[in-house]
Amino acid sequence: MKYLVKSFLGCMLSVMLLMKMTVPVWAAPEIDAPSYVLIEASTGQIILDKNASERRSPASITKIMTLLVIFDEIKKGNVKLSDEIVTSEYAKSMGGSQVFLETGEVQTLDTIIKCIAVASGNDASVAAAEHIAGSEAEFVNKMNARAQEMGLTDTHFVDCCGLSESDDHYTSAMDVAIMSKELITEYPQIFDYSTIWMEDIVHETAKGSETFTLSSTNKLLKQYQYATGLKTGSTDKAKYCLAATAHHKDMDLIAVIMGDPDPQKRFTDAALLLEYGFSQCSLYRDSAEIGQKKVPVLGAIEKEIEVKSNGHFTYLNTTGEDVSGITKEVNLPQSVEAPAKEGDKTGEVVYYLNGSKIGSVDIVFAQDVDRATYKDYFLLSFRAFLL
Repeated sequence: MKYLVKSFLGCMLSVMLLMKMTVPVWAAPEIDAPSYVLIEASTGQIILDKNASERRSPASITKIMTLLVIFDEIKKGNVKLSDEIVTSEYAKSMGGSQVFLETGEVQTLDTIIKCIAVASGNDASVAAAEHIAGSEAEFVNKMNARAQEMGLTDTHFVDCCGLSESDDHYTSAMDVAIMSKELITEYPQIFDYSTIWMEDIVHETAKGSETFTLSSTNKLLKQYQYATGLKTGSTDKAKYCLAATAHHKDMDLIAVIMGDPDPQKRFTDAALLLEYGFSQCSLYRDSAEIGQKKVPVLGAIEKEIEVKSNGHFTYLNTTGEDVSGITKEVNLPQSVEAPAKEGDKTGEVVYYLNGSKIGSVDIVFAQDVDRATYKDYFLLSFRAFLL
């Protein structure tokens, strides 16, 4: 009997331990920073946030927009990574974090981007701005125009590096997350720079040649295994800020911390947010392809019209629920009436998780089809008669 009791208790303990191991409970982390947000990059979906739309001084995370405009100009063909940038007296005069460029010093745009992304060089930011737009002021106009284009209603810039203490230089955690999303999704080559921990550059000046080591301001690169960037910032007014990116489980997450009073805690808080996101979220992607589909068309010479899906489907599950059970169905009309215009919606691919709709992708016409006229029918009949 004693043996049976021990065996029973042993089995119960094993079951309890197994349940504890396989069903972890993740609570949202407690973050002291006055403003933060955590989003998934491909969908832009908010996972956690606090005062995310509150306008705050951004310090050097301003440079996220600076980098975005630089890469925009590269894409447009207006500048190249091999461009030689000459440092002006004004660019050299920038205080705060700098890479100590000398007046007249020449560096390639590629090196200047490293100086901005790795060491947060204010002098490098202004040098790039002057090269691209002729002056920092004109470059800042480009930054504000880009912010407006993205619908960032809580953002306005006065300079390109974040040194300004002006009340007119502001953004929000949510807007920073959006511009970070734009930067890493449109220009993933930014990771070639933002993941650098240390790298040497060479100053070639009238004083001679001197090696200078760029050291990343982003401690998260060493503290969090999935970190990929992105930008730090701090001033007396802004306190300590961080826009942190990380890649894991085929997902890119962005955590933005603003106004943290503790320089180290912004990194631990960002890591907590990112770890929570990776533990709770899973990303489902599907091409939404429907194959060679045609729909009967009425009132036209053509008997059928080709249709196609309008893009791919992405779903971020934030509940920890298994997404392997996602199903989809293709909904198309039995026929359509002419005229039909390419790109117009005619159906949809609908996605379900456990019977509940979680999203859809439009099915659109892949060609134009005009409505037939009497003349069209006459010509069609005449050709049939000749045959």
